[in-house]
Amino acid sequence: MTQDNKLDRFPRAQFMSGPTPLERLDRLSSELGIDLWLKRDDLTGLGFGGNKTRQLEFYFGDALQKGADTILITGAVQSNFVRSAAAAAAKLGMQSVLQLEERVSDMGKAYYSSGNVLLAQILGAEHMTYPEGEDEVGADAALHARADELKAQGRKPYVIHLGLNHPPLGALGYFVAGQELCQQMPDVDAIVVPSGSGATHGGLLTGVALEENTASVFGVCVRRDSEKQMARMKTVLQKLADLLDIDAAPLHDRLNVMDEALPPGYGKLSGGTRAALDKMARTEGIFLDPVYTAKTFAGLLHLVSEGKIQPGQKVVMVHTGGLPALFGYQNELASDLS
Repeated sequence: MTQDNKLDRFPRAQFMSGPTPLERLDRLSSELGIDLWLKRDDLTGLGFGGNKTRQLEFYFGDALQKGADTILITGAVQSNFVRSAAAAAAKLGMQSVLQLEERVSDMGKAYYSSGNVLLAQILGAEHMTYPEGEDEVGADAALHARADELKAQGRKPYVIHLGLNHPPLGALGYFVAGQELCQQMPDVDAIVVPSGSGATHGGLLTGVALEENTASVFGVCVRRDSEKQMARMKTVLQKLADLLDIDAAPLHDRLNVMDEALPPGYGKLSGGTRAALDKMARTEGIFLDPVYTAKTFAGLLHLVSEGKIQPGQKVVMVHTGGLPALFGYQNELASDLS
């Protein structure tokens, strides 16, 4: 069975206009002694772009097949996922309910009013809040409670779940991306990607593996330490393998996560993360976000310094977008500059 055939039974909304480009980073390649490329998934187009567009194609495909008219989703205050979901809903004439969780402490006013929050307001989304940031089951339950209220009003809600006890439909989008990347660059040696919910990392690893590409796939932890993330990724890979009717064991054998760039925690900037963000901007003119891609690039720099990425290797970093969050972090970024 081909990869395309494996996806035939999953309904899919069309948000992607085509493959995202691979861009060589000439100056950084020279500086680091590697052949460094960026997979520009910040350029997916819909609602400021980003990696979530790929995932939402499969969630919205399922929602449309089930006749839904309202999407409910949960995430951090500056979540790219909820902003992208609101954009997708607007494009399809649906309503969106965005639940914002308190995951990052001690943030300034801009964090709650700018960036993704502002964009979601412009998109006309309904907002609700959840007081905890590490309670996926509770956050999903709160969405279902709101969905029940909407049903009583005659609406047809569809919940995009956060918890691990649901099929990772969004990971199918990065299964496609793994196939796409291998077709663009079959001789890639290493791929570096952020690892948070696990859908992007797990889908990409699965797509690469089923293309019989031997590249190392490094997942850079952005939310949990490597031990907790490894356990989460095994669950994601197993559930994705079940969806695709494949064996998960070879995927587990290729699983690689690292947490050196994680401190001081999710959504928090360290000196190394800030340095990585500045280096990319000042060397290549490309912006990274504080939550995902700056940590990913910091992880890549660590892999080079430790020799886990070797001189001359062809390396692709996945740029997952998230750029609106830069404006939500303006107080933290500006204070560093001063």
